[in-house]
Amino acid sequence: MRRGALGVALVAAAAAATMNGQAAPGGAALALPLAADPALALAALDRRIADLDAEEQSDKQEITRLGGEVALRHAQVVARGRGFYKLTRAGLLPVGGGFDALVVHAMHVERARRQLVTDVERETHLRARAGDLARDLERVARDRVALASQRTSMDAARLAMEDEQRRQAAFDHAFESSTGAGGDYVAVYGGNGAAPETTASAFAAARGRLLFPVAGRAEVRPAHREGTDGPGLEIRAPVGTPVRAVFAGRVAFADRYGPYGRIVILDHGDHYYTVSGDLDEIDVKIGQDVGPGERVGTVGDDGQGTMIYFEVRHGSQTIAPGAWLGI
Repeated sequence: MRRGALGVALVAAAAAATMNGQAAPGGAALALPLAADPALALAALDRRIADLDAEEQSDKQEITRLGGEVALRHAQVVARGRGFYKLTRAGLLPVGGGFDALVVHAMHVERARRQLVTDVERETHLRARAGDLARDLERVARDRVALASQRTSMDAARLAMEDEQRRQAAFDHAFESSTGAGGDYVAVYGGNGAAPETTASAFAAARGRLLFPVAGRAEVRPAHREGTDGPGLEIRAPVGTPVRAVFAGRVAFADRYGPYGRIVILDHGDHYYTVSGDLDEIDVKIGQDVGPGERVGTVGDDGQGTMIYFEVRHGSQTIAPGAWLGI
């Protein structure tokens, strides 16, 4: 898969996390740019997470500061409240000092009232601000959870796509080089029990006499797999039935790959290959030499039945396998 497609997949993974209800109500998860480059998409997400961390740190510092101011303002309100209460409790006592004393007392009461009202309003404002910050911290926490979920999804998608790219490259490479005739080794096994010879000459000579991929009774029908131009065979047999090499060769690919499921590709030399897909188990490793009839895996279940998918290839071109198996 190309790099642009990988970026789209990463964004799709993030969108999937959002659609699953993991995005915060504040919509932070939706603020990511739809970057085709996966590195840019991940960098944008990391920057958003860093911004949330900075916002959280700033809010916590302000809440700490406000806590001190609220405590100070509350103590001042209590003190002024007590002073105001004492002044109001004086009643008509200042009348004894005459009218001027009464006026002065009334001025003190009004000034104390105004100061008390101002202090209460300031304390109320500070508490409201602290409440806003607390709610903002809750939002930041929700946003971080949503973004962390997206980060995890995008990382998983990136790793999956990179793994798929690796498998694709390995699959393609399996058909790009070959053993025998100019290759890097000569097989020590003969075709169907024949005297040892190079696989380059033996495989082509064994056309119509290759071993059948599974032993015992099996139902065979023509088929093909996505991405191939030529035909293959579906060979139906019970799950767990051993799948064997139809001819001597070296393992060029042994892994899971796209529509083939678990697959083994054997290189028989001179750019001839056999492909066994939809395996339940793989019993060989890349680079391993196998002889004719040697077990390479077992029959699996592709969801539509218990079978293997079998191909013969010359280079990357699929050729009809029936004539090679004598059927």
